[in-house]
Amino acid sequence: MDALHTIHGIVARDLRRAGRQKSRLVGGLARPFMWLILVGTGYNSITTVEGSVSYYAFVYPGLVVMAALFGAMLTAISTVYDREFGMLRLMLSSPSGVYAVLTGRAVSATLVGALQGAVVLLTLPIFLPVTLAQMLAALGVLMVGAAVSGTMGLLVAAPLRSVENFAGVINVVLFPLFFLSGALYPTAGMPLWARVASQLNPVTYAVDMMRGALGQPVEFCVWRSLGALGMALVVTFVGSALLFDPERRFVLKGRGGKP
Repeated sequence: MDALHTIHGIVARDLRRAGRQKSRLVGGLARPFMWLILVGTGYNSITTVEGSVSYYAFVYPGLVVMAALFGAMLTAISTVYDREFGMLRLMLSSPSGVYAVLTGRAVSATLVGALQGAVVLLTLPIFLPVTLAQMLAALGVLMVGAAVSGTMGLLVAAPLRSVENFAGVINVVLFPLFFLSGALYPTAGMPLWARVASQLNPVTYAVDMMRGALGQPVEFCVWRSLGALGMALVVTFVGSALLFDPERRFVLKGRGGKP
């Protein structure tokens, strides 16, 4: 029960904080539509994708995942804020333990990412025909993708000590994850090294499952995609827990015993 209370308190606090940061939420929602209008319009006029009605149809699932990816991973900045101002130390010293704190953070990041992705998804009928069954399947995929994105954000935030460091590192992580996911162009046309990297990228499987949920051709079977996302979820969550170790056993020490 202590763990449940801790998780509930962290989720409620993070959601209130996210609700107050209206400019970040608006920016997160505007980003995929800017890509759709500015990039999608240009590519739609000069290219077609095999198996898709138009480039709009091909890119839209990737933009839904993009909204969830950026929303969930950027929510991890609250962890860096709390570390910088001393709140995280109090959380990690609670009787509930590290895993309860991380679970609360992961749940809140999942909800923020899924909410942003859902707003983009719900506008899909404006651009493309879609059935209710496809929308429901896409919402399920969105929740899984947002959960993995949230734990990846925690993994990035875990070793960082300042907001400035997080702002510099997160973009270096986010954009390769997105561009190597096949969200904007098919992975089949990539060089060999990029195709290998894309198959190691969890976002690739979220995009592929989103396309399948919306009735588009897919590259991987659903069980492979679910397995890859499940493995990524476990690995990133456990990795975050090790880096958040309150006893600091996993921090390398330099000469003189100083970290």
